[in-house]
Amino acid sequence: MPITTAKQIRVRVNELIRAKEVRVVDEEAGQLGIMSAEEALAIARGKEMDLVEVAPTANPPVCRIMNYGKFQYQKSKRAHEAKKNQKQVVVKEVKFRPKTEAHDFDFKKKHILRFLSEGNKAKATVIFRGREMSHQELGRKLMGKLIEELKEVADIERPPKMEGYALVTIFIPKKH
Repeated sequence: MPITTAKQIRVRVNELIRAKEVRVVDEEAGQLGIMSAEEALAIARGKEMDLVEVAPTANPPVCRIMNYGKFQYQKSKRAHEAKKNQKQVVVKEVKFRPKTEAHDFDFKKKHILRFLSEGNKAKATVIFRGREMSHQELGRKLMGKLIEELKEVADIERPPKMEGYALVTIFIPKKH
């Protein structure tokens, strides 16, 4: 048995319409009145179109005469256009160590600035290993310096927080 989505189940076309009487709307949105489903189907077939149930919960259900294949095609085109205009936000990560030197710090900070300028989020992580866990203040100091230097171009989405052996914060580009 094929899996169907909720929208596929709700749409009833032509012979799948179960109601005895339906309110019929033609292709120009003009009311044709209440009639039996067989009569409405005959009118739709006469115009070489389909009878589509658009409001099954109404009393009586509302059916529209339309070219259902063309309607489905246009709906998929609209969905494709909407998807094309969406911007995918990506989280890019830069990893530091508590003993990261000044040059490496600046180099990695430039990466974060580039990620933010491209419109992505930037995740800064300070990773602690072994005995470094007992000196978390070094990592917090490093993260504080990074936050201070990026405050002009970035907002903090998530403040620094320990996650296991890592101190993590997430930056987002500032809205201008």
